[in-house]
Amino acid sequence: AGEASDRTPGLYINTLPIRIDATQTLDQGLGVVQAQLGELLRHEHAPLALAQQATSLPAQSPLFTSLLNYRHSPGAANGGSGLAGIEVLYGHERTNYPLMASVDDTGVGFRLSVQAGRPIDSDVVCGLLHTAIENLVGALEERPYTRLDRIGVLDDRQHEQLLTTWNDTTREMRPATLPDLFESQAARTPDAVAVVFGSGTEREVLTYAELNARANRLANLLMADGVGPEQLVAVCLPRSTELVISLLAVTKTGAAYLPLDPDYPAERLAATLADGRPTVLITTGTTMAAGLGIEAGARRIDLDDPALTDPMGRQPVANPARPGHHPENPAYVIFTSGSTGRPKGVVVPHAALNNFLAAMSDRLGVDENDRLLAVTTIGFDIAGLELYQPLLSGATVVLADRDEVRDPDALRSLVARESVTVMQATPSLWQALAADDALRSVRALVGGEALPAELARTLADTAVSVTNLYGPTETTIWSTASAVTADTSVSIGRPILNTRVYVLDAALRPVPVGVPGELYIAGNGLARGYLGRPGLTAERFVACPFGAAGERMYRTGDLARWRADGTLDYLGRTDEQVKVRGYRIELGEIEVALLGQPGVAQAVAVVREDVPGDKRLTAYVVPTAGTADDTAADPAAVDTAVLRAGVASVLPDYMVPSAIVVLDVLPLTANGKLNRRALPAPDRTAVLEVSFRAPRGEDERLVCEAFAEVLGLDRVGIDDNFFELGGHSLLAVTLVERLRSRGVVVSVRALFQTPTPAGLAADGGVTGPVFVVPENR
Repeated sequence: AGEASDRTPGLYINTLPIRIDATQTLDQGLGVVQAQLGELLRHEHAPLALAQQATSLPAQSPLFTSLLNYRHSPGAANGGSGLAGIEVLYGHERTNYPLMASVDDTGVGFRLSVQAGRPIDSDVVCGLLHTAIENLVGALEERPYTRLDRIGVLDDRQHEQLLTTWNDTTREMRPATLPDLFESQAARTPDAVAVVFGSGTEREVLTYAELNARANRLANLLMADGVGPEQLVAVCLPRSTELVISLLAVTKTGAAYLPLDPDYPAERLAATLADGRPTVLITTGTTMAAGLGIEAGARRIDLDDPALTDPMGRQPVANPARPGHHPENPAYVIFTSGSTGRPKGVVVPHAALNNFLAAMSDRLGVDENDRLLAVTTIGFDIAGLELYQPLLSGATVVLADRDEVRDPDALRSLVARESVTVMQATPSLWQALAADDALRSVRALVGGEALPAELARTLADTAVSVTNLYGPTETTIWSTASAVTADTSVSIGRPILNTRVYVLDAALRPVPVGVPGELYIAGNGLARGYLGRPGLTAERFVACPFGAAGERMYRTGDLARWRADGTLDYLGRTDEQVKVRGYRIELGEIEVALLGQPGVAQAVAVVREDVPGDKRLTAYVVPTAGTADDTAADPAAVDTAVLRAGVASVLPDYMVPSAIVVLDVLPLTANGKLNRRALPAPDRTAVLEVSFRAPRGEDERLVCEAFAEVLGLDRVGIDDNFFELGGHSLLAVTLVERLRSRGVVVSVRALFQTPTPAGLAADGGVTGPVFVVPENR
């Protein structure tokens, strides 16, 4: 054995793969090795160029990145050369590979040595090799029919470290529900400010006593109507103090709330209501379409109905009794994207929410001096931290309104105006806010998607502190946390209170440090499962082989690996689930929505990153066949704008593809599978050329140029819609900043209302470059 280099005439047999099925037994495997070695010997002197050709790898790619070097070294047991009459004075080995393991066969034993580049730990690799060989020899002696993938590579100390030491998070918790904890806090600090919403003359301020009293009135009204534990109450309200009051009121009845974002399409809201089958729907007359929810069997309570004023006023303000209410009762149900096209409801009990809030209290140290900014849509489970962490700590919730959430400038103003001290947001939103002086007094919480290293450094240099968070909805908001500093690499950290995490292989065994595996989560944060979906619940919430009898763990579908210091690296997904701007999206749900549109025979959704850092949902469709002669439909005849509008009517805006490409056929691999790499990048040039109208003045010219630069297009006409061209809320922020640098002041709100250059200029009412002044300045 030896290294393959330019001066090596042939390729050694140990650099070619010997393929063994891991499910075979040891004796079967040895037979395969003998047979394949005989075949490989025929190619021992094949030129490297021929081997490179056979692999189909790019020309500059290495054929292999690790080397196992087996050396017959009789006499080398005591450090000698193994050659008679030769004394070793000095020796130093070098390698061209990230990992080289050498086995010296001394005739009486084996000596292992490993050379490795960072971050590979050579001592760890030696230990794994030693354990694997020891277990292999034992199996050959005693259990030759053992499957190869059952040969362990971890010793007892490593098992203990991975399963117990790094998961030592246990702490006794007092059984309690969310309303229990909130009512105790309201009794301690009745006059402290609980919620702030709005600005100027429309600014609302509620103390803890006022918030508790108003929630009690609504809770008593609901309970008089029979609402109680194990029931579901839907809440569909705009961002307001009434939203916070209603969520608390539902939990006070013992029921669970189902949050609905009124900005979602009516068809999706109706489907969620039909699936959740809530007892009551709390909304306003202007928020939802007439009759929505009634057909799902839910009684509607319109908070703006004058007829409700009198019965609400007669309700007591005292904390209601909750007979039969238990911490294992559901607190809320969050519907998330589903791969089959049907969203699934995650049922989270009070005990799990209580555990999470206690863990965050320990980590964040929130107290009565803090003011937390709530920016997340109520349909996203992380909103629970923004609302309840402060309300259980005597702190203040600063609730951003709908327009402020969309406008980073407005958020910056809100942070400064309300003296915000803690803020949670996705990396995408932090990207728009980072490096601003308004954040110098803020403790930043980051989660929802991978945190880029450059953004982590920027935030660490700007904010008081930065915490990176990770967790799926099914394990209650966040499950791991890590402090981020400017001089450390980003990880998702360690498990929070009463949470255990495992990185496992396909046989549910722990993998060594540094080796990728699927991440599983166990502990007090687990949800009950999926509402009305026992099969899916059993598939994702599986028996935990490392816990007590009957304990479960959640299979996240995320790839991760342990670092040597006991923290975790996030490595992506094992399936087609993606995260775009913090939202969890099943591409299958987008594809189902596309297939539901007239004229679509096949559909594929992907995330493209044609510009580094700019991820965009892109869809590809194949039209249905023609008429009776069964000819293919003309792709040019498919109106992608109509398709996009149809998808937007059933999916929330963050799931609507920024571009839809019509193809004759979908590209396939030689095996007949979809060839995602062959899907073409969207080309909007032809469409833009047809609709192009040139700017008619200096203001329109400036906006058209900015549109084109931000969207990566050659040119944009005055009638072209920013969002139909692939723009989204974060690109809107980039556009606003680009325009501002050119002396054009426009708000994100104005862009959402009139997303074309002509519309923006017309709304401005002037011909100069400054034509729209944000209302929140």
